[in-house]
Amino acid sequence: MEKQVHFILFLFALFCVSYIMFSVVSEGLANGHHDKGSVKLFVFGDSYADTGNWEKFAASWKEPYGFTFPGKPAGRFSDGRVLTDYIASFLGITSPVPYTWRKTVEKSGLQFGMNFAFGGTGVFDTFINAPNMATQIDFFQQLLEEKVYTKQDLNSSIVLVSLAGNDYTTYIQRNGNFQDLPAFTTSLINQLSANLKRIHGFGVRKIAVTALQPLGCLPILTAFSSYQNCSESWNTASKFHNQKLQQAIQRMNNESGKHMYETLDLYTAFMSKLNTARLAGNLKLRSFLMPCCVGVTSNYSCGNVDKNGAKTYVVCEKPELSVFWDMVHPAQNGWHQVYSSLESSLHRLY
Repeated sequence: MEKQVHFILFLFALFCVSYIMFSVVSEGLANGHHDKGSVKLFVFGDSYADTGNWEKFAASWKEPYGFTFPGKPAGRFSDGRVLTDYIASFLGITSPVPYTWRKTVEKSGLQFGMNFAFGGTGVFDTFINAPNMATQIDFFQQLLEEKVYTKQDLNSSIVLVSLAGNDYTTYIQRNGNFQDLPAFTTSLINQLSANLKRIHGFGVRKIAVTALQPLGCLPILTAFSSYQNCSESWNTASKFHNQKLQQAIQRMNNESGKHMYETLDLYTAFMSKLNTARLAGNLKLRSFLMPCCVGVTSNYSCGNVDKNGAKTYVVCEKPELSVFWDMVHPAQNGWHQVYSSLESSLHRLY
């Protein structure tokens, strides 16, 4: 049994690597709560927040990614919009430009902030050779030193931080078990807290940090139960992380004497949908946990093609009903449902 668990964890980490490295802008979505241009959004994170920072060899730039929005690959690890887009929508602004596009857009394109998130990254270095959170903050600091954004801009800005899942898969890949995971979580939260304080030190008004999603419910793990059950071990790890995160956020707010930091509870948002599916019966539950886009065999992933360029993946008939797009990423519909669950709490961002 232990060998099987290790094999599953290895596949999980390997799958995440293949999505980023080896697989062969957004508009406002609704009436926001600010006048356009009155707030800027700066984003730090991984593939759940990335809107196009990776180069064109990444899976996010290959078909069928972007199938739902904008109708072609656009650098998002989904069939359409991701969390960043929905948060920007709530703020009444266009989704901020990816950092790697900054020199290719007009100056007016920078007015809504900037997205520093790179798929596959984490608080610490991961198995992906891409900017971790500290390096993403370095990019931000450089722009401030270059006066691309002013102190006044930061006074009316909001930061979104969404990452940590890749840190855990990297840890398990390197260590192979859950035994020392609590100690790792403590070090992770400590580093994340230091990074958040650094961002706050620049003069940012509000920082929103996502709680960890229920990792055990990702299709890469539920596939082993024919998409019937989540991994309790991974979900327990997610809940422990979130408990430590909330404690750290409360402590930093107490230290600052202001409510500078907020958590966005992705775990509860996903699990509330899962519980609804459970009540509706097994067929509904299976449709919740199944990805829309999968490889034709276990050797392939969503977006893969063979040596002749033929597709080695299939896409479900109704992506608009799917919660998960591929084996690790939510579909646009999934993100919309998460956003709908979070929306009532987002007023705390302003």
